[in-house]
Amino acid sequence: MQKMLISNLIQPLKLFLLGALAVLGFAPYYLFPASIISLAALFYFWQQAASPKAAFWMGLQYGLGLFVVGIYWIYISLHDFGGMPWWFAGFATFCLCAFMALFLALVGWLSKRLGFLLLSAPVFWGLADWTRSWIFTGFPWLTMGYSQVPHSPLAGFMPIIGVYGVSIIAAFLAALLASFFVSKNQNLAFKRNAIAAITLILVSGGLLKVVEWTQPVGAPVSVALLQGNIAQDMKWSPEIAQSTINRYLAMIKNSDAKLIILPETALPIIYSELEPYVKAALVEQAKRNQGDIIIGMIEQEAPKNEAESGDYYNSALSFNEAGVQTYRKNHLVPFGEFIPLKQVFGWIYRDYLNMPLSDISRGGKQQAAIKIANQHTVGMNICYEDVFGEEIIRALPHASLLVNISNDAWYGNSFAADQHMQFSQARALETGRMMLRATNTGATAAIDQHGFVLAHAPHFTETTLNVMAQNFTGSTPYVRWGNWPFIVFSFAVIFALILKQKNHTKSPEKK
Repeated sequence: MQKMLISNLIQPLKLFLLGALAVLGFAPYYLFPASIISLAALFYFWQQAASPKAAFWMGLQYGLGLFVVGIYWIYISLHDFGGMPWWFAGFATFCLCAFMALFLALVGWLSKRLGFLLLSAPVFWGLADWTRSWIFTGFPWLTMGYSQVPHSPLAGFMPIIGVYGVSIIAAFLAALLASFFVSKNQNLAFKRNAIAAITLILVSGGLLKVVEWTQPVGAPVSVALLQGNIAQDMKWSPEIAQSTINRYLAMIKNSDAKLIILPETALPIIYSELEPYVKAALVEQAKRNQGDIIIGMIEQEAPKNEAESGDYYNSALSFNEAGVQTYRKNHLVPFGEFIPLKQVFGWIYRDYLNMPLSDISRGGKQQAAIKIANQHTVGMNICYEDVFGEEIIRALPHASLLVNISNDAWYGNSFAADQHMQFSQARALETGRMMLRATNTGATAAIDQHGFVLAHAPHFTETTLNVMAQNFTGSTPYVRWGNWPFIVFSFAVIFALILKQKNHTKSPEKK
């Protein structure tokens, strides 16, 4: 009895550990082969599964390993900084991980049900990653394509088909590797074709990495990325608001960069309540440097009438001699910046969670671009807006530079900030633009148009990261077409496999 129980636990444990292994492909580790090897092992288990139901449970067990290990830091945000009881924070984090794992379970079930796992599993995997990017406003963390950024040869496909297309290619390589160990495919012709396909994909990706999809325009611009290192548990305390403002003012005045960028909500005050002398000091410094200062701050819209209060926005404000320009965050974090189904979930905030700015407004999809003093245009994005490539390209090809301002202090000393930076690396690759990141505690960095980190500030340190930023012009195929090639290809393959399965099941009757 005991041996049977242990035997029944071994396979779920293996699958859980395989899912955990895939996390090594993502930042801060960047061991991209680990994710493909992990996925190949899962596909091998799916090939051996007795039924779609068995494949479903395998996918769920693998997914739990991937997400429990990969996004454990959600617990830190809810418990350490949100004030949620440990048991409730743990339960909520596990529920999110289980929900994410369900997508991988469905990949296993659908792939086994449809058959032809060599093609169906990679395509369903890519579609699952894509679906997670928009369902319930989207949470595409640990999308497989990111594990190949920026060092893998597969990163060369990013400017063409985007991260979800790279998810399919990575999964296809994994499926080819898995097929080597499935007995019915152990024939010489198959092995030769598989090796040829793997070689062709890797060589093609490697060659694409050297293609320059965009062209530099103008001279490089001096940039200062300010990292104030304000403790998250004190950030919104009224007692230290003035000292925070003074700290950033001092950092700004010590910089002669033409473009100075501060983090998301760097100044813990509503813009309309900012002292006139601070506004004047910002404009004066921008004028002295003949440039711009971009600051994250909360902005309140003027109320339409006395009975209403104006909407609040998570904004980026650009100060220069000509005046102030504004970008308002559009893609908000559910449960962090707005309460979905407030009547259903409002009690969580009332009784268990203490989150500032938990009910702000969206800034709108189409907003005027921020123009900086050297006549170039910045594609602004705030916090995890850089997770959504299809949204970043709205500002392109007009924008010549991408800027992300964030505050990942919510996740403590975890690898969440590094994973977030990897999204920015992917956006740089997809668009052929430099990405500048200014954060409160890290990861503050400058990323080149190929997705490589040029400079990186140490985490949890008050510092200014000085870099030279190059503006770029032109469009990658992804900028032109977005995710549509991936979507059309995926559904075309699924449709073709469904037709093939129908013909395959009918053929014995004809005989």
